[in-house]
Amino acid sequence: MEKNLCDLRMGFRGIVFALVMGLSAAGCSTSAASKPTKGTAAKTAASSQKTGSSLEAFQKGTLGKGGETGPLADVNFDFDRYSIRPDARASLKQHAGWLKANPQVKIEIEGHCDERGTSDYNLALGVRRADAAKQFLVASGIGSDRLSIISYGEELPLCKEQNETCRAKNRRAHFAIKTAPTN
Repeated sequence: MEKNLCDLRMGFRGIVFALVMGLSAAGCSTSAASKPTKGTAAKTAASSQKTGSSLEAFQKGTLGKGGETGPLADVNFDFDRYSIRPDARASLKQHAGWLKANPQVKIEIEGHCDERGTSDYNLALGVRRADAAKQFLVASGIGSDRLSIISYGEELPLCKEQNETCRAKNRRAHFAIKTAPTN
């Protein structure tokens, strides 16, 4: 009975992952053409960047290879926690400032976990992490209609080594820009 339950969980996990992969491959994400912004060259360069999702990077084979840069850096979480750390607060304040300067931008906040814990637990923890980041940004004056959340749990790790340094990188909220700056 226990083996059948395990098989059922693994089957369900595979189906969910396949659905997510299929939806992404079907073109649910679109890129908007961006126009140069007014202001300094540095502001123009920063605001014209589009940060892709972890799923897109995984599909391209670039996840964890240093291509996760952009104007909105990942924020990390402590083990088995979803509360915002002091270092993450500073980053999220900068994110709020950038989002206020680019009011047309919409982002998807992804919640990620390390491999410890069950898949179901990590999916739920990923939702809590993404929502904690979202609530911080909303409290900072960013409209909730510009922010969506998704959890990938442990499914899309940046690092696959079995050590604490690697696991710490995987406990994160990633910010994927869904609507590129256009002003």
